[in-house]
Amino acid sequence: MNSVLYDVPGPRAKRRNVVYTIGFLAVLGLVAYWVLSAMADKNQLTAEKWSPFVTDSQVWTTYLIPGLIETLKAAALSILIALPLGAVLGIGRLSDHRWVRVPVGAVVEFFRAIPVLLLMMFASAVYAAYTPISSDFRPLYAVVTGLVLYNASVIAEVVRAGVLSLPRGQGDAAVALGMRKGQTMLYVLLPQAVTVMLPALVSQLVVIVKDTALGGAMLGFGELLSQNRQITANYGANTIAAFTVIALIYIALNALLTSLAARLEKRLRQGRKAAAVKDVAPLVNVEMGGAGTGGA
Repeated sequence: MNSVLYDVPGPRAKRRNVVYTIGFLAVLGLVAYWVLSAMADKNQLTAEKWSPFVTDSQVWTTYLIPGLIETLKAAALSILIALPLGAVLGIGRLSDHRWVRVPVGAVVEFFRAIPVLLLMMFASAVYAAYTPISSDFRPLYAVVTGLVLYNASVIAEVVRAGVLSLPRGQGDAAVALGMRKGQTMLYVLLPQAVTVMLPALVSQLVVIVKDTALGGAMLGFGELLSQNRQITANYGANTIAAFTVIALIYIALNALLTSLAARLEKRLRQGRKAAAVKDVAPLVNVEMGGAGTGGA
């Protein structure tokens, strides 16, 4: 029996996969044991290295929670700007007018090719030289600018690919009904493409949240990861403990974002199925009524 992507494994292949899995888990366990042993030898597993995160609330109220708030602020601003801007750029790349399609494509390819950190640093330099923005707020502005420019260009490609993945008949049917290109894109193609694009968009949103750490590393932005330096300086050499706690916060935050997106995708798919059933039901009733009349 074959599936769409690969041959279904037989009994021997299943046994071999079980052996591979056991071997991988054994190697992973040995690596974890070696890492924990090395940390124990360096006294990194002692209670005093980890106790500040449990016994001292100031670690959270002074460093971790304010850092998390700054991370969420920069990510939220970037997402709110990058999503509509990326959608506009993606639609522009699909334009039938060359004078729109070519410049928009050049802009998208240009900002996709530049590392996001370089965009942040360039934005910071521009703000420092040509704007009156205070140095207290300049890192936030630079981080948001870099994230918006880079991620809007990536989202534009996601939008373009999502629309192009739809069956060509969708657009042709809208044109046959007399809808203009803009109406077809807005009312027919984009709503259907959202479900296709959602996994890639969520992945990009997770990237935005994580990339805020670049501003903390190079621009002095007080985001979550940069608080590690303050915690280490005030509570001793507990760098690994601080990194571990911060990593767990990032994991929880991104898991929450992914979970919310998965629920939204499920609701969108259910809504489309319900709408399709609602549209088909009258046709089925008419056909059944006609069949019954003919039989009579």
